[in-house]
Amino acid sequence: MPFGTPALRALTVVLTLCCFLPSHTRDFTIEDLTHLYPSTTPWPGGFKCFTCEDVKDNYECNRWSADVFCPRETSYCFTNHRMDKDGESLSVTKRCVSSSVCQSVGCCQLDQNGARECTACCEGNICNISVPHNASDAGFATIMLHSSAWGLRKSWSLLRLLVLIIILLCCISVC
Repeated sequence: MPFGTPALRALTVVLTLCCFLPSHTRDFTIEDLTHLYPSTTPWPGGFKCFTCEDVKDNYECNRWSADVFCPRETSYCFTNHRMDKDGESLSVTKRCVSSSVCQSVGCCQLDQNGARECTACCEGNICNISVPHNASDAGFATIMLHSSAWGLRKSWSLLRLLVLIIILLCCISVC
């Protein structure tokens, strides 16, 4: 069946709206998290943290983090970020921890050259998406990203579906 002009225009609009993704950045977004981590857990209170050991930056940690639930004896997500004097990452470590590890959070100077280390803990599913850079970032936080992000993603998907249906109905009525 040959494509008429209205059908070709509709295809162009659909491709423009649905198929072209924005350019990739070096940080994960809340929408990324909803795709990567489903909401079901193997036990009540089960959660996940990004986990890595001494990787070069936050993106590499989050990108290659194992997709596993934290052990039952842990309650928090821990992040350690080492930076040079300009704030550039030297290493990132993230893991699931018990409350005793979260007693010492904050930032400290590592050497005379200005290198520093910041540590933070958070409570919540995949709450350690970012790394601490200064004293205001380094601390203890309770963040529940997943539940609100899931509702946002579903609303966005429904809106895109509605726009697609309207476009298709307009194309059908023109043909």
